[in-house]
Amino acid sequence: MQKQGYHFVGQHSAVKTCEYTANGLRGKTLCYKYTFYGIRSWQCMQATPAIGCDLGCTFCWRLIPEEHGYRWNELNAVERWDDPVSIVEGMIKEQRAVVSGFKTDADTELKMRRWEEARQPRHVALSLTGEPMFYPRMGELIREFHKRGISTFLVHNGTLPEAMERLDPLPTQLYVSMQAPDEETFIRTVRPKIPGTWGRYRKALSVLGTLNTRTVLRMTLVKSLNMHNPEGYSELITLARPNYVEVKGFSFVGGARDPQRGLSIDTVPTHGEVRDFARRLADLTGYIVTAEHAPSRIILLSRDEDSKRNRIIDFSRIQVADSSRMQNK
Repeated sequence: MQKQGYHFVGQHSAVKTCEYTANGLRGKTLCYKYTFYGIRSWQCMQATPAIGCDLGCTFCWRLIPEEHGYRWNELNAVERWDDPVSIVEGMIKEQRAVVSGFKTDADTELKMRRWEEARQPRHVALSLTGEPMFYPRMGELIREFHKRGISTFLVHNGTLPEAMERLDPLPTQLYVSMQAPDEETFIRTVRPKIPGTWGRYRKALSVLGTLNTRTVLRMTLVKSLNMHNPEGYSELITLARPNYVEVKGFSFVGGARDPQRGLSIDTVPTHGEVRDFARRLADLTGYIVTAEHAPSRIILLSRDEDSKRNRIIDFSRIQVADSSRMQNK
């Protein structure tokens, strides 16, 4: 993982600079989160407080230990969890270390301004790898980010509905991954490591619809695997009633290239195919096709006109407490 660019924080957390953060610092194409929600790619941290996972998704870029002969118990990987303050401060420190190397490329006023801003992250995507909700103090972690004026997007795989119900405070935006339209496809696609996961997943979708924050279902479509049965997906969308649905095409990168997973470049849908599938979902659910980001092959659906109109994050509403503390670190 270190060879792949992961920077570890404490016992079980990590950050990693994504392509679009680098692009933002170089003045190039920005992330879909900028197009959809106004997140500045160069001020975004891609992170996780837990690198273990209870799924083995076939399309995941992550290296799955069992596929490489490691018998690491990912469901019980640490004896003691790090405290939220040390995790947040460690993530900010590592992010600054990563972006420091881009200063040599800051040869224009735009690039230099973005480099200076990148040292003060304003957003964290808790979606890097593993299952972030394994971390038992997630609410406290979110609070620490918000104290520093950092918005939070938390991506959950839907296997821990009880942890969702306990979240306090809630993140700026809460995601649940939606990788299959039915139980058979679910088991084949995400390869759960514990029994009864489909039932727990459906419960998580019902919980999502009760939470007082921005909510999203995030899809990863793979041809010949889970890119079928739009009626099944529409039933799950109706169950969860999220503000947004992100319909994204699979990318053939990282661990997904492992031959034993059975994927190939031919299973990668085109942007046009993803758009057509998203439009079908919109027809079935009444959701509104709102935006798209062709480099990521992703389409945004909004639940209604209010969600469509209010999709850009208002950073002034993120709680800021002792902002000088972050700047002095």
